[in-house]
Amino acid sequence: MYAVVLLVCCSWVALLCPSVQAYENLALKKPAWQSSTDISGYTEAERAVDGRYTDLSVLGGQCAASGRGQTAEWRVDLGGVKYIHHVFIQYATGNEVWDENNFWTTFFLGTSVYISNTTNKEDGVLCFRDTIYTPATIPNPVNITCPYLGRYVIYYNNRTHPPYPEGYSEYAYTVLCEVEVYGCPTPERYGENCSLLCPENCNCDVIGNTCVECVSGYKGHLCYEECDDHTYGLECNNSCGKCSAGVKCDHVTGSCQNGCIVGMYGDRCDKECDNKTYGLDCRESCGNCSNGEPCHHVNGNCQFGCDDGVFGLKCITVCPTGRYGANCAKTCGPNCQGCNRLNGVCEFGCHPEWTGSYCEKRSFTIIWNDRGDETHLIG
Repeated sequence: MYAVVLLVCCSWVALLCPSVQAYENLALKKPAWQSSTDISGYTEAERAVDGRYTDLSVLGGQCAASGRGQTAEWRVDLGGVKYIHHVFIQYATGNEVWDENNFWTTFFLGTSVYISNTTNKEDGVLCFRDTIYTPATIPNPVNITCPYLGRYVIYYNNRTHPPYPEGYSEYAYTVLCEVEVYGCPTPERYGENCSLLCPENCNCDVIGNTCVECVSGYKGHLCYEECDDHTYGLECNNSCGKCSAGVKCDHVTGSCQNGCIVGMYGDRCDKECDNKTYGLDCRESCGNCSNGEPCHHVNGNCQFGCDDGVFGLKCITVCPTGRYGANCAKTCGPNCQGCNRLNGVCEFGCHPEWTGSYCEKRSFTIIWNDRGDETHLIG
């Protein structure tokens, strides 16, 4: 009777009946790795995720075990970032009763479990570290709650900082007969029994009703708000460029939909005009600024003066007749018919009786008598 009522409810009012999916073992038969292997052919890393743990001895072929060392590390690759709820670990027992007299207990004291998006545990979060167990109190198996998003589950133990607490083994080992990682099989769900849909703009790491990371362009505790105050991108950490008319840029990409203000270019309007251009869309070419310097990217003015032969704020006006040089500050020679605007050379000739590049030399005519002797000069 009750099942029928619930079915009707969920058929007609789907929003009031959230979908529930059971947690799945995300680690089953996934790639695994460990820092060393104790017995080749018996204790490889993948034996801890093969789904078998009826034989809890090291030589049973169902447990992963590292060699003796000061540190021991094992990890499983879930194949992608998943929402994890809890981790189940079955330690080796030697097929003996698990109590304070079982010598395997000493190997697992001080254990840590990390969830990471990389193979480096330091890049992830620590979800469990044993600081209280003794050989008499350590549970086996153990369920560790780890409500995090991640790709790698990393088991770690070390004996690098003596003296060790009472009951600890001298060396660190893995000796894991099974590691099961329970979580949501689809990335769009999270929460108890995967019953919650991730907010649309959240990267689906929700803790305490707060999204840990929003997708690019959104903010807020559940990522419903678009970036504002002329910001965009991941966590709204980027500032918009100089869009035309002060219009806000796209909250996701930062692009300016209606172009840039004068003097700027690029999709985000975050670059000043270059290559000796200026103005709206950088369509104008700079004049002949001094020493080839670029002009001002907005108004085209030459900030350090002009090259020889031109003048004005933009250095585009040719020297008037009779002037030459930088900013047309020099006057052509008085005997020029017209000089070069760059160097003052009288390229159009001199007035009568004058010669030279700058018409600076007086010319003379030699008069000869009948005997062929020079008699006088006419200047």
